[in-house]
Amino acid sequence: MTRTRKPVGRIAFVGAGPGDPGLLTRRAHDALVDADQVVYDRGVPESLLDAVRAEAKEDTQFSPAEGAPGDVAKVLISAARSGQNAVHLVAGDPFGHDSVVKEVQAVARTAAHFEVVPGVGQAEGVATYAGVPLPGVRTAADVEDVSTLDFDALAAAVQRGSLALAVDAGDLAAIRDGLLAAGADGTTDVGVTGDGTGETQYTTTSSVDSFVAAALGFTGRVVLTVGNGVGQRDNLSWWENRPLYGWKVLVPRTKEQAGAMSARLRAYGAIPCEVPTIAVEPPRTPAQMERAVKGLVDGRYAWVIFTSVNAVRAVWEKFAEHGLDARHFGGVKIACIGEATADAVRAFGIQPELIPAGEQSSEGLLAEFSPHDEVLDPVGRVLLPRADIATETLAAGLTERGWEVDDVTAYRTVRAAPPPAEIRDAIKSGGFDAVLFTSSSTVRNLVGIAGKPHARTVVAVIGPKTAETATEFGLRVDVQPPHASVPDLVEALAGYAVELREKLAAMPAKQRRGSKVQGPTALRFR
Repeated sequence: MTRTRKPVGRIAFVGAGPGDPGLLTRRAHDALVDADQVVYDRGVPESLLDAVRAEAKEDTQFSPAEGAPGDVAKVLISAARSGQNAVHLVAGDPFGHDSVVKEVQAVARTAAHFEVVPGVGQAEGVATYAGVPLPGVRTAADVEDVSTLDFDALAAAVQRGSLALAVDAGDLAAIRDGLLAAGADGTTDVGVTGDGTGETQYTTTSSVDSFVAAALGFTGRVVLTVGNGVGQRDNLSWWENRPLYGWKVLVPRTKEQAGAMSARLRAYGAIPCEVPTIAVEPPRTPAQMERAVKGLVDGRYAWVIFTSVNAVRAVWEKFAEHGLDARHFGGVKIACIGEATADAVRAFGIQPELIPAGEQSSEGLLAEFSPHDEVLDPVGRVLLPRADIATETLAAGLTERGWEVDDVTAYRTVRAAPPPAEIRDAIKSGGFDAVLFTSSSTVRNLVGIAGKPHARTVVAVIGPKTAETATEFGLRVDVQPPHASVPDLVEALAGYAVELREKLAAMPAKQRRGSKVQGPTALRFR
C-alpha cells in the first residue's frame, strides 16, 4: 500500500529593510509572493504592507506577530506542518532583533525547512536616506532595549568615527544621558530622522546636548546619527531634497490611468492622492463599433487615428470579442495623437506610422496629416474611434483635407462619484499643493464633484485645450509642458518646484515671510 506523503511548507524570516518598499530584496519579494501566511512586526510600515498585499496571492493570510518569540515560532511551525509557506516579516534585518533570533532557534529545533532573508538594517538604511555617511570606525544597530546598550563603547565609537541607532523616540532622553555620562562631547553633531525612507521622512540636526528638544514631536521608531557624518547632510541629503518632496499632489484621473502618474510623482518625492473623476464605460449601443471592426477587416479604411489610450483599449477589446488580433490591421495605417497612445498601440505589436513631432494634440496631428490624394490613396476613409464627448476639431480638419471620416463612439466617459468629505474640504481649502489635469474632462468633472481647487494650489495642465478649460473655470494655470504627455507634465511640475525653491532662496528673509508663495518649498524658507 502506497502512502501519500503530506506536503511540507517552508518558513522564511524576511527582512523588510528600513521601510521603503523599493528596498525589499529580490529574494524577499519572491518569498512574500509565494507565501500562504504572513505575520508581520509592528515596525513594518503600512505602506510596505500595502505593496506586499498588492502582489501576494489572493488567499494569503496577513496578521500581526503577537506574543513571545516562542508563540510566534509555534504559529510559523504549525503553518509549515499543514503544508503552507509561512513568512515572518520584520523591519530591518531579521538578525537585528533578539526576539527573531530566538524564533529561528526555536524553528531550528524542529524538522521544518526554513531560511533567513537579510534586509537592509534600519539604522544604516535610514542614515543613507538622510544623507549622513558613516565613515571610519562605525557602530550601527537596531535597538530593541536601550538598557542593554554599552554607552562607554558607543561614546568611544563616536570619538573614533560614527554612530547610527534605530530606537524608539521615547528612548532618546535615556540615550542622551547615557552618552553624556560616558564622556561623549556634548557639542558633537547629532541627526534624528523620523519616518525613515517614508513619504514624510524628516531630519533635525543639533548636538548631543540638545537633540532631545530638537526631536520633540517625533513618535515611533527614529534613527539617531552621531558624529562627523551629520555635518555632511547639506551636500549629501537627497531623499528630502527631491524637487517635489512633501508636496501633496491631487491626481484626478480614471483609476486605471492614475497609477503611472502617481509612480512618477513619488519618484520626485510627492505624495499623490488619486481621485477618480471619470469612469470609462462601453458605448450605449455597440452597432457603430461592430461596423467599424468589420470595416477594418474588410479593408474599408486607409487610416485609424487613435486619440487616447482608452480608444486603443476599446478597439482591442472589440477585436478580442471576435477572435481577431494585430494581423487584421494589415494594410491599415495608424496615427496616434501622442506618445502615451502610441505606446498602447505598440503593446499590441504594431508600430504607428504617424505621431506628431511637435504639439501632441488634434491641431498638431492635423498639421502633419497629408491631404487625401485620389491617386496615392485609393481608399479615402479614416476611422476615428473616440470618446462620446470628444471635440469636433480633428474630424472637421480631416474632412477639410479631403478624407471621409467615420467618427465612432468607442467609449463613454461618465462622471465619477464625489470623493470623501475630507478630500473635498482639502481641495477647496488649499490642502493640496498641486493638481495635475490631463484632459478637459478631468477639469470639468473635478470641479463638478469636489469644487474648485484653492487659489494657492499650483495648477498643472497637460496641453493647450486643457489649459483653456481650466481658465474657463476660473483657474490660474501655472505649469504646462512643451509636449502633451504624462512624463512631461510631471517633469514640468518638478522643474517649477525647483525654480520656486531657487527664487525663494534668493529672497531676503523678510521678503520670504511676506511672500504669497505656498507649499512645502516655501515653508522650508520661513
